[in-house]
Amino acid sequence: MSTIDPIQLRNAFGTFITGVTIVTCRDPHGKPVGMTANSFSSVSLDPPLALWSIAKTATNFEAFHTGTHFAIHILHSGQEQISRHFATKNIDKFLDVPFDIGAGDTPLLQDYSARFECEVEHRYLGGDHIILVGRILAFDNLDKEPLVFFKGQYKQLVK
Repeated sequence: MSTIDPIQLRNAFGTFITGVTIVTCRDPHGKPVGMTANSFSSVSLDPPLALWSIAKTATNFEAFHTGTHFAIHILHSGQEQISRHFATKNIDKFLDVPFDIGAGDTPLLQDYSARFECEVEHRYLGGDHIILVGRILAFDNLDKEPLVFFKGQYKQLVK
């Protein structure tokens, strides 16, 4: 396992502004699955942990509930279309979407602002959601402007 630099990790976590992520994993049959989510949060630098939550009614709930690994991709400002794509139900999310393979055979999107490869450390019941806490095994921070979602709409940051 690689050593995680806490300062670099903090900088990567800092790229997330009430923003948008795509979380990916494999289903029990080995098919890549993914979904748009904004329930992401940093948890700890030591050990390096992140969390997100998924509704028990989500189409891919079983894949994330039983999987051992997942990846969180923080989207950049030019990715509204892929965010909408991964939020669409009953489609092949990975059709025509290039991806690589990461820890635990997790599909990794090639375009992002920051990406965290995680192994499931804890699962907690949270009402109608399950909270997944992942130990970060690897991360990458391209430090691009984030895709921001506010009051039900995508927005642009103003400097």
